[in-house]
Amino acid sequence: MPLLLAPFVLLLLLALLLLAWPLGLWLRLRNGRARRRAHPLAVTLNAVALAASALLFVAGALVAGLWIDHAAWNAAAGLLAGLALGVAGLRLARFEAGAGALYYTGNAWLASVLVLLVAARVALAAWQAWHRAAEGGPAAVPWPWLATPASLWGFGGLLLGYPLAFVLGVRRRLRKLGMLRTRAFGTRWP
Repeated sequence: MPLLLAPFVLLLLLALLLLAWPLGLWLRLRNGRARRRAHPLAVTLNAVALAASALLFVAGALVAGLWIDHAAWNAAAGLLAGLALGVAGLRLARFEAGAGALYYTGNAWLASVLVLLVAARVALAAWQAWHRAAEGGPAAVPWPWLATPASLWGFGGLLLGYPLAFVLGVRRRLRKLGMLRTRAFGTRWP
C-alpha cells in the first residue's frame, strides 16, 4: 500500500506546480515592473554570474549541436536578440539617482511581452506533447522552426541575453555616477 502512495504524491506535486505556474508568471510580471534599488555589489555579482551563464550556455549549445541541428546558431541568434532587447529595455527603463543611490523601474510593456513569450512557448510545448501523445506524430505549426528542439536554444538565448544586457547597462550607469567601490590604489572595483 505505501508503494501506491508514491505515484499519487508525485502526481499531486506535479498538479500543484501546474497550478502555481500562473501565479509565478504573475509575480514575475509584477517584479519586472517594480521600482528597485541598484546595489553596486549585487549588480556586479549579477553581471559576472550572467556573463558566466552566457558562456556556459554557448558552450552547451556547441555541444548540443552535435545532436541537435542548428542548436548553436539558434542559441547565438537568441542571445544576440536578447542583448538587443536588453539595450532597448535600458532605453525604456526609468532611472532615478539621488541621495547616493540609483533606482530603476523596468518597462511594463517589455516585461509583459517577455512573460507572455514564456507562457506562449510553454503552451506550445504542451500542445505539441498532447498532439504527439494523441496523434502519434508532431503537430503542424505555422512556423516549422518553432517545432524544432533548436528553437528552445533560441528562446533560452533571448531570455539570457536580455538580463545580461540590462545588468551591464545598470552597472555602467553606476560607474558613471561614481557609485562603484574603489580599491585601495584608486582603481575602480571591479
